[in-house]
Amino acid sequence: MVTETLYHWLANAVLTLHLCLVAFVVLGLVLVLVGNLRHWRWVNNVWFRLAHLATIGVVVAQAWLGIICPLTTLEMWLRSQAGTAVYAGSFIQYWFQQLLYYDAPDWVFILAYSVFALLVVGSWWVFPPRWRRSVSAER
Repeated sequence: MVTETLYHWLANAVLTLHLCLVAFVVLGLVLVLVGNLRHWRWVNNVWFRLAHLATIGVVVAQAWLGIICPLTTLEMWLRSQAGTAVYAGSFIQYWFQQLLYYDAPDWVFILAYSVFALLVVGSWWVFPPRWRRSVSAER
């Protein structure tokens, strides 16, 4: 019983991490766009932008290669170890269906991820990231 509770808690922790990564991808682009319009310098920090680009890059690569996200796989394994219900398919596809009651084919998600990634790449061209200048360079 204690082991099942631990697995259930860990599955929820992985789900929370997954949701945070999805929020980072979506809100990251919003922050870059809004932040540049409001002249927030931090939104062009090269490390923030590289992390954002890498995250959406991994999502698109997985979609194109037909790979289920490792976080989804881990969450499902933890849930099965806890003896709770698991879902089939990808994390986004499952929650998209749950929230909107719409089951889209895989190509819709591949297209959506790819278009979103193109928007992220386009934001690099319109609002290029900047390396932080050293204090000695500013003098």
